[in-house]
Amino acid sequence: MAFFKYSLVRAVLFLAFFLIAYKALGFSPLTAGLIAALCAFVVSFLFLRKQRDGATAVVADRFAPNATTTQSAAAIADADAEDALIDENPNIWVDADRKPTENA
Repeated sequence: MAFFKYSLVRAVLFLAFFLIAYKALGFSPLTAGLIAALCAFVVSFLFLRKQRDGATAVVADRFAPNATTTQSAAAIADADAEDALIDENPNIWVDADRKPTENA
């Protein structure tokens, strides 16, 4: 949730700065976007340290080597069944990344 909150605050900051640069100051959309990105970065870097650290902790926990899986029980059972089938038949080669070809 911390990552979502931090991202939402950054998006609102970007939108606010973009509207100010585009509507009030009359910059082109590209220039307003660049100005808004820079201003949102600076404001969030200076004033949102606590939220940024919370978001970083969420991402670090999510991608840690010992993180828990987010797969459903059915997906895990299916993967286990496929692994068992491959272990029982070592002479069969499986390439799930390739699309099946039609023999015409």
